[in-house]
Amino acid sequence: GSVSWSPGSPGCSSCDFFLWRHPKQIVYHTPVESVMEIRQRINSACAKITSEMLKKVEEQFQHRLQKCILNNGGYVEG
Repeated sequence: GSVSWSPGSPGCSSCDFFLWRHPKQIVYHTPVESVMEIRQRINSACAKITSEMLKKVEEQFQHRLQKCILNNGGYVEG
């Protein structure tokens, strides 16, 4: 059956859609040894986000929101 999702659902937030997922993959590709190391990795991962990447995220996110609207606010896969 269908699942009710709150208006704050990760599927409807551009940060959850990309900005947390992408850097997290880079930051945690190997175990982190210290707070300083994780800070450096986060800074490095964020510095690697290009304007082209953000443009693509915006386009994909708009498409995802349209699917969410067509689904009456319900969950949208991928």
